[in-house]
Amino acid sequence: MVVEEGSRMWSCPLKQKQCEESLYKAYSDGIREALDQFKYNFVITDPFLMDHPIVYASEGFSKMTGYSRGEVLGRNSRFLQGPDTDRRSVLEIREAIRREKSCQVSILNYKKDGTSFCNFFHLAPVFSKDEGRVIHFIGVQTPVQKCSRLCTSTAVENDIRKQHEPSASANINVNASNHLIYFGSCRRELCRDFSGDLGHIRLHNSFTEDDHKGRVEKHACEAQESDKQNALAAISCVMSELAHFSKYTGKTVSDTRCDSADRVRVSPISSSSLTIALSRIQQSFVLVDPYLPDMPIVHASDSFLHLTGYSRDEVLGKNCRILQGQDTNQEDISKIRQSIEAEQPCTVRILNYRKDGNPFWNLLHTAPVRNASGKVAFYVGVQLDVTGVEDNHSDKGMTSQMKQLGAVGAVRVAVRSLLGAGPSR
Repeated sequence: MVVEEGSRMWSCPLKQKQCEESLYKAYSDGIREALDQFKYNFVITDPFLMDHPIVYASEGFSKMTGYSRGEVLGRNSRFLQGPDTDRRSVLEIREAIRREKSCQVSILNYKKDGTSFCNFFHLAPVFSKDEGRVIHFIGVQTPVQKCSRLCTSTAVENDIRKQHEPSASANINVNASNHLIYFGSCRRELCRDFSGDLGHIRLHNSFTEDDHKGRVEKHACEAQESDKQNALAAISCVMSELAHFSKYTGKTVSDTRCDSADRVRVSPISSSSLTIALSRIQQSFVLVDPYLPDMPIVHASDSFLHLTGYSRDEVLGKNCRILQGQDTNQEDISKIRQSIEAEQPCTVRILNYRKDGNPFWNLLHTAPVRNASGKVAFYVGVQLDVTGVEDNHSDKGMTSQMKQLGAVGAVRVAVRSLLGAGPSR
């Protein structure tokens, strides 16, 4: 299904809704119009949505890449990568996201038509002052001059550099065995500086020929200091606008983390990398923190919200008893409590209630989730709607159990690998 909205085209109405909510929950209604005034090339992404998608793209970004806004909103920015994109630069960006830090990297990206361009990329986190966690990332792109060279031996390179140093602004590499010239500068400079007769040595275009074994083509994207300052100014302007419009929603944002005492009560999981990993688990589940008063929910999956009808803001910080009702069996609740005290898993078939008051039978599996040091960090509760399913359906029961155990395993892996030894309480 495709939905058109002005000049935007959405492949999925759900993604459209999620992108809109991502901005309008944190900022007031005029935020898009305010951001549209900037001429910078930038995007805003949401690490809490599936696959960390773009939720806003500037007009400058669209012109620079050739993609329309509808083609990029709801997608991860990896579509800009290509065969010659330096994976080390990609890993550097990923690490900055994991650590919730700013970073500046020069990276080879690709436009919609397939042409490559050198991009000086500046990433900056946007923190919620109240919760102390990242809610968005700003990514500013600045095209810079692209250079390319083929690596050969250092001895030959130095020898040729000495021969041509007076007349050339570029480094030249010659392979004596096949009489090729390789350039370590931009193609426009080469065509200008070396368009004369090269005698028996033929010109090698490293951008089009790739059949020469033993030589590695490298792209050097060198940003000038002015490029870096322009990117920094863009981040500052966009951040200022986000901070201004966030005040009207009561959810003020900042470019630095604010470690207030209240933020732990609201959302102890401040690591966006952990939240991203948890968001990829396609099962209805919640995480609760046993070290906080009343064991509140600190993470709720999208499937849980769909199952219960609650929004994320309505469940975070609340105890799971919000699902209980007048006909909920207290013996089942006692079983869950006893298993938590014993730090053991538990499975019960319990009558719960959705936000609209409608009851449903919930096959609930709870289990402790330990951190890297072996201490219980959270408890996970995996829900499965089994309304109308008889208890003696063993095949269905086995499938349900496998799904729940799989979800628990995925949560444990995420917590152990991304949370480390914390929280230490």
